[in-house]
Amino acid sequence: MFSRFHHVAVICSDYDRSKAFYIEKLGYEIIGENWRSDSQSWKCDLRSGDTQIELFHFPHSPARPSRPEACGLRHLAFAVESVADTLALLQERGVETEAVRIDPYTKRAFTFFADPDGLPIEIYEVG
Repeated sequence: MFSRFHHVAVICSDYDRSKAFYIEKLGYEIIGENWRSDSQSWKCDLRSGDTQIELFHFPHSPARPSRPEACGLRHLAFAVESVADTLALLQERGVETEAVRIDPYTKRAFTFFADPDGLPIEIYEVG
């Protein structure tokens, strides 16, 4: 029925800070950016390879609990050829990351970092 995800939507607390993070730190490019006067909100469509993120900013959005584990979307996970190479690039760009772990079931390397609002983001080695 479904072949792939089209996009993931992220609501941020600081539009400029989050937009800069996804562009400058993660290498996304803007494919569309719109001010929506009816809701006083921004919507920015970002793309990197086959992944797209809709970055939203609404006035007065409540914080979403992340830790302890809350129901709902837990994290974003990106497939990478090499966790070590991706980790080095992220750290070079000033992104704080967790230590690399090995998935006990697949034996693949992975690690996490967070966006400016604390949304957990995983890089998972598939190559």
